[in-house]
Parts: sequence; structure tokens; C-alpha cells
Amino acid sequence: MKKIMRVGLDLAKSVFVVYGVDKREHCQLRRTLRRAELLPFFASLEPCLVGMESGSGAHYWARELRALGHDARIMDPRLVAPYRSQGRTGKNDSNDAAAICEAVGRPKMRFVPIKDPDQQAVLLVHRVRKGLVNEQNRVANQLRGLLAEFGIVLPKGLLSLKRQWPGMRQTEAEQVPGLAWEELDALYRRLCDLQQVIVAYDRKIQDHVQRDPRAKRLTEIKGIGTITASALVATIGNGRDFKNGRQLGAWLGLVPRQYSSGGINRLGRITRRGDDYLRTLLVHGARSELMYVHRRDDQKSRWALKLREEKSWNKASVALANKHARIAWAILARESRSPAESCFVDDIGRTAARGT
Repeated sequence: MKKIMRVGLDLAKSVFVVYGVDKREHCQLRRTLRRAELLPFFASLEPCLVGMESGSGAHYWARELRALGHDARIMDPRLVAPYRSQGRTGKNDSNDAAAICEAVGRPKMRFVPIKDPDQQAVLLVHRVRKGLVNEQNRVANQLRGLLAEFGIVLPKGLLSLKRQWPGMRQTEAEQVPGLAWEELDALYRRLCDLQQVIVAYDRKIQDHVQRDPRAKRLTEIKGIGTITASALVATIGNGRDFKNGRQLGAWLGLVPRQYSSGGINRLGRITRRGDDYLRTLLVHGARSELMYVHRRDDQKSRWALKLREEKSWNKASVALANKHARIAWAILARESRSPAESCFVDDIGRTAARGT
């Protein structure tokens, strides 16, 4: 067997498919391995480029393969899909591994930063907190909807619901049967318990940010709080997997999709690629920052205020979120001690404001 130059690894829980090619792109390896056989097999293989799709366990296997001397890289499955249809019929594990092997060798392929265990631990806390927030919203909506069945309408928002609950509970006590109140009260107690748990997770994230100098520096950027700073550092690390801040903004899906042809540039809505959670945090932080830019006189605030006056609120929020991501990249990749927000206005920021 000739020397393997590139390998595509199709990940699963128990059964893995390996597809390898030599320097002439000829298939030299096609095997199915059990979980216990995977690392011993790669330990016996000469160091090579190994590609895999992002998913459950991808970062673990990438770290293990790099420890064995291989150049392991992770890709977004959406970027691998086009290579699966080239000359291959049907979707199966073998075709998936071959497509991964072909995709990882493309010179302009974009790769997912490989996270270390500490980064994954922080993201685990964020994921659990996000699930609790979703459950809190579900319980609040369910409570509001059940009350509406009895003609009691409460305004949107958790704070408004909790503020009006005690008075409503007294004034409407006779309008709702006792059996229904038992379930409604249980839902309200569940809502309060969830809020206390979420606050505890917020404190845990804040404590971690205080111990992490990189995340602490990010909180100096107006519009990036402790939760966003923690998620940024845990997701992209030092940011050096990206060539510049523009690439990070594109990876997060904060740039407009292009429909350009014939020398005519057409920009549409944002691509929404990348990490939905991180993009949502950045956009919400930008929305809150836009509410206060008229009170400040720094360069970024003047730019954002002008953008808010010329564009819609959503477009201005996305453009400012993209700018925050690029400033964060500069701080992490260049190890700056301050946000240096004065050096931020460029054509890319104005271009990002055209799409929503």
C-alpha cells in the first residue's frame, strides 16, 4: 500500500469508516473500524491529514489524533455535502468518508477551531443554561396561555408576569376554579425555581470570566457582557484559527449573502452560518448598545448612531454585532490590553449594514 496522504473519517458512536488516498488521489484505504480499534489503527498509520465533520465527539477525536501526530481538522457538514454528490450515488458511510477526504484537501476549505477540554467545559455550562432559559420561556408562555383560557391576559415578558402575578392571583381568585389554580400555582413556582437556577449559572459564568484574563478584557467592549465574553473565548479560543476579524464575522454568519452577477453587487440577508448561540448573544448585545450610543461621544458610538439613523434597527444591530466580533478577534488574536475601539470604522462595517 502506498503512503496515505489524506484520510476522511466518518464519525459515529460505535462504527467508523476510514477512507484514504495517496498523493495521486488514488484510493488506498477503505476500512470499517469499531470504536476500540480506531486509535490503534491511526497509531500505526504514518502522520497525515485527517478530516472529519463537526458533531458529537469530533473535538475529542481531533485532539486524540493530533496527539498521535496527525493533522486533524473539523469541517461544517454543510461544506462537505457538495462533495458527496460528485460521482457518488446515494448517501452511506463509505460515500460520506470519501466526500470528507476530498473536502479536507480543498485549499480554501474553512475549518472549525478545535476546542480543548476546558473550552468544552465552559460551553457545557452555557448549553445547560440555554436549555434552562428555553424551559423558562416555555413555562411562562404555557402559564400565560392557560390563563387566557379563563379570560385573564397578562403582558409579555417575565418581569411583567412576575410583577402582576400577586395582584392578579387575588383579584381573579374566584374567576378560576380551584383545581385549575393548583396547576397554575405549580407552574408559577416552577417558573420561580428556574429563574433561581439560571441566576446561579450566571454567577458561575461571571466567576469564570473574572478568572480568565482574555474574557475579562472582552467585557471592556461596550455591548459585550460576561456571558457573551465567556462564550466567545470558549468557542474561538485565541482566535488565531481565523486570518482576521472579517473571517470571524463571516464564520458567525453576520455578513450579508451575495447575489452578485455581471458586475452588479446585490447583498441580501445575513448568511446565518456558524454558531447560532454566539451570533444571538452578539446581536442582542448590539441591540442593547444601540439604545445608549446617543449618550456617548466616542468614535464607535458616533458611527453606530449615524448607522441607526440611516438604516433600520435590525440592520444597525447586525452591523454593530459584526463590529463587536471583529474587535473581539483583535483583542484575542493580538493579545491587546484594551478594546482599541477607536480603530474600527472601515468599508466592511458599512457593507455589513446593508444586509439583515
